[in-house]
Formats: sequence, structure tokens, C-alpha cells
Amino acid sequence: MSFSSFSDFANQCKDTIDRELVDIVGELSIPNTLKEAMLYSLEAGGKRIRPLLIFAVLASFQKDVKIGIPAACAIEMIHTYSLIHDDLPSMDNDDLRRGKPTNHIVFGEAMAILAGDALLTHSFEVLSKEIGNVSPEIQISLIRLISNAAGASGMVGGQVADIEGENKQLSLEELRYVHNHKTGKLLVASVMAGAILSNTSSEQAYHLERFAEHVGIAFQIKDDILDIEGKEELIGKKVGSDIANQKSTYPSLLGLEGAKDMLAREVSSAKDHVTKTGLNAPLLHALIDLIAKRNH
Repeated sequence: MSFSSFSDFANQCKDTIDRELVDIVGELSIPNTLKEAMLYSLEAGGKRIRPLLIFAVLASFQKDVKIGIPAACAIEMIHTYSLIHDDLPSMDNDDLRRGKPTNHIVFGEAMAILAGDALLTHSFEVLSKEIGNVSPEIQISLIRLISNAAGASGMVGGQVADIEGENKQLSLEELRYVHNHKTGKLLVASVMAGAILSNTSSEQAYHLERFAEHVGIAFQIKDDILDIEGKEELIGKKVGSDIANQKSTYPSLLGLEGAKDMLAREVSSAKDHVTKTGLNAPLLHALIDLIAKRNH
């Protein structure tokens, strides 16, 4: 995969993942309704930030980005399952996702739950298949990394903290815990998957992990800001849902300008850690700018 600019890189990577995800599910011998439900959410669009992070790290180490495709697909399948379940009436009760009716609105609650379950479990089969020039030991490291990020110590634990924090005034530290786990852990896993596949030094791995943690917080702050300032037709869901659900957010704790200031600090810290890796990594700098400046 060769590219002439960040935009070209992002488009090529997104097209690759979109195609691979459809192929992965399309080849399964499963009930048609389940396949349709899985593909419905996988094909709903999205920025594919997590795969882009994997590929950007690999490119920064001059590695063939194709070795990151299985991990990128697995993480995107896990992310998609989490969105399907997040939208359920028992959770956030959303009826729009990326401008389309949510999975349970189209297929019913039971099928939406099963589609999410199928995406989660199949992601680990994808990770376990042979990858050219990648040792079984590295594959096991990837499985351990991603399962930890997705489970009780990561995304699921963050979702629990998010639910228990509804209708409460969380402190900034409590809010950071929620988002470090609910959103941040899978973003960190994406960066560290690229690091594992690139065989980085321990010092480089340290700075990449810190970079990813700041990216995760920046991502969530921007989401909170868009829930106030965003346009529904761009973000694909109702604006103001955080306020309606009485959720603590960075703007509710810091004010809108305070949240924007914090976003700028997180972006600056993320870029500092990229610099400290010693890498020539314009793609990672461009990605943090994409996250901070996005309008959806």
C-alpha cells in the first residue's frame, strides 16, 4: 500500500478495512438474518480511527501495513459490537447511529444482541488465524492485549462506570476513569497492536502508549463538545443527548471553553509523546489533528 498524502493514506486504509470486514462476515455459513444484522452495522460507515491508528504506527516504523489488517478488523468488529449494544433500550436507548436507524430498530432487540455477540466472538477467530511473517507468540500478545482492552478491565468496565454515573455529578477524575476505559482502552490497544507488530523498543512503546491515552481523552472531549455544537446531519445522531440523559461530560464539569482548553492540552501532550519516540511520524500527528478538528 503506497500513498501520497494523509488523505490518501486514510482513504486507502478505510477502503481496505471496509472491504475486508464485508469479506470476513460474507464468507460465514450462518443464518441470513444474523449475517444481515452484522453487516448492517459494519457497513454503517464511521471514521475507522482504530484501524488508522494501527496502520499509522506500522507505517511510522516502515512496516508493511498489511500485517495489521487482521488486528484492525478484529478491533473494528469489537468496536461495532459495542455500539450495537450501547444503543439498546436497556443502555442508551438510541434510535439513530451514523444517520441510520440503530440495529435493534431494524432487526429487533434479540437479533441486535446476537449480532453484537457474533461480532465480538468472531473477532478472536480473525486474530487467531495465521498471519504471514507474524509469529504465533506475537499473535498471542495481540489477543491478550485486545481481550484485556475489550473486557472487564477495559471497555466493559468503563461502560459499567458510565451507567453507574448516570444522574450523578462525577468528579473530573471519575469522568476520566469512565472514558479511559470505555473509549480509551480500545484506542490504546490499536496503537499498541501496531507497536507489537513493529517490534518497538520498550521506550518507544512507553511513549506510544502515553500518546494513545491522550488521544483517547481528546477523542471523548471532542465527542462531548460535538454533543453541544455539532450538527445532527453530520454526527448522525441527536445533539444534546448527554444533557437529556443527565450525563457528566467535560463541558458540564469545565464549561465549554474549559473543555476546549483541555482538548488543546491533550492534543499537545499526545504530539509531545510522538516526538519522544524519535520517529518521523507525520501520520500520527495528522491523526490527532483529525480527531481534534473533526465535525462528526
